[in-house]
Order: sequence, then C-alpha cells, then structure tokens
Amino acid sequence: MTTPFPVGDNLNAATSGWHFGGQIPDVFGTHIRRSVPNYDAGHKLITSLSDFFVKPDSTCYELGCSIGELTRQLATHHHSKPNVHWIGIDNEAAMITKAETLRNEISPNQTNTTFICDDIMAVPLEKSDFIVAYYTIQFIHPRVRQALLKQVYDALNWGGAFILFEKVRGPDARFQDIFSTLYTDFKLANGFSAEEIVGKTQSLKGVLEPFSTQGNLDLLNRAGFTDVTTVMKHLCFEGFLAIK
Repeated sequence: MTTPFPVGDNLNAATSGWHFGGQIPDVFGTHIRRSVPNYDAGHKLITSLSDFFVKPDSTCYELGCSIGELTRQLATHHHSKPNVHWIGIDNEAAMITKAETLRNEISPNQTNTTFICDDIMAVPLEKSDFIVAYYTIQFIHPRVRQALLKQVYDALNWGGAFILFEKVRGPDARFQDIFSTLYTDFKLANGFSAEEIVGKTQSLKGVLEPFSTQGNLDLLNRAGFTDVTTVMKHLCFEGFLAIK
C-alpha cells in the first residue's frame, strides 16, 4: 500500500485511493467548492431548469447525492407542489448519514425527501420526470456507464429530463493541456498547495475517469436520448440537459 498524500482540507489519500467515506463528508462542502468551478452556480441552474419538468406527483432522483445539498435545494424549491418525491442515492454510508443529519437540522419539516445508501446500479428507478447526476457518472466504471444511462432513459417519463454534469476531457491534446493548466491555476488560487494538487491527482488514478464532451454525448445518444444540449461549461467541467 502506498503512503497517503495530503490532498487538501486536512485529508489524505493514497495513490488510486480516493473515496467518499471516512471523514470526507464532514469537509465535503468546503473541499468540493475549492475543487470544482461554479459548483453553487450549477446547483442554482439545475434548480431553475427543474421548473420545466417537475410536476405535482413527480418522482425525482439525484444519483450520487453525497451530503444531499442539491436534493434538499430542489425539494425546498418545489415544496408547494403536492406529492413530489425527491430521492437521493449514494453508495457511501457516511455521506447518507450526513445528508440525513443535515436535512434534519436544516429542513426538519422536509418530509418529501428520502436518502438511500446503495449502488445506483442496484436501485430500481421508479418512473420519473427529473433525474440528476451532478459530477457522479465520472466515478462509475466505464464498463457499466452505458447500462446506467439506459436505466435512466428507461425510467424517465416521456418529456422527462436527465441533467448530467461531468468533468470532461479536451477534444485533443492541445485543448486538454490548456484545460489542465488553467484548472491547476484555479486550484492554486483557491489555496491548494502544489503538493496537495499532485496528491489529489495521484489519488484519483483509476477512480475518476472523464470522457470527452463527445464521449458523453455518445453515451446519451446510445441510451436513447436524441434531444441533448450543453447548459453550462467552464473549461473541463460541463453540464448537459437531455430530454426524453
């Protein structure tokens, strides 16, 4: 086993050893905002987009909900619509525990949310009008991504939406070099040290596997989606809206 490296926010991770359990849920909100550009803006955009798809009696999912921030925001935003059910799924028990704790502390009357600890591939999805995967699919092994997106497509009602935010690779080596350099600048500006940036990169080997923009579009198309557009992009971070 390799020696863990510092990766920021008093976290340490070994080569190819990044995970979302242990103490990570306690600092997740801070760490992710220092690591992902426009993280909160993405939440706000998704909440606004949801107005076009969430109806009374809708069932809606967040796949890979982490500590449940986006699930809670969406549930709060649509609280006046009757019988809307929000389901957050994550395979890390510590994340789900944190999500439930925060819901009970911040939104104790939010009875329209459920958090499930399980592999998202193993959870049968009910018919849904709105499904979100916010920087989640990039951590799913490529061999099962296509099957997962097909499950999403099949679960959606006609006219329902899937919102997919992912880290993406550049379309060629020159663009990838530009994206990587500017992303490093972003992390340095947010207070990560060079050692922490390298440590995080080491820890994500074989754990985070981004596809290019086209690669993600191909996944969506093969799953059955034909109406797909980019709704947000900043360097190597992109959000897609796919409508069934």
